[in-house]
Amino acid sequence: MVKGIEATGIPVVHICTIVPISKTVGANRIVPAIAIPHPLGNPKVDKDEEYKLRRKIVEKSLKALTTEIDGQTVFE
Repeated sequence: MVKGIEATGIPVVHICTIVPISKTVGANRIVPAIAIPHPLGNPKVDKDEEYKLRRKIVEKSLKALTTEIDGQTVFE
């Protein structure tokens, strides 16, 4: 689906827990997530820490959207 959306000219960020799979499916902008059961959070930390963690991932994703790339790029 990521490649289909990008084919229309809309940039997409793929937030994923397993980067090699994202590369295999052809995602261009890849942002690693936390873990398979909780990609955008960690229920083991307190509410404030989880908020900071989620915000960091979203900010990284927004930066990835606005970054010119040439091929697949993983935003660590």
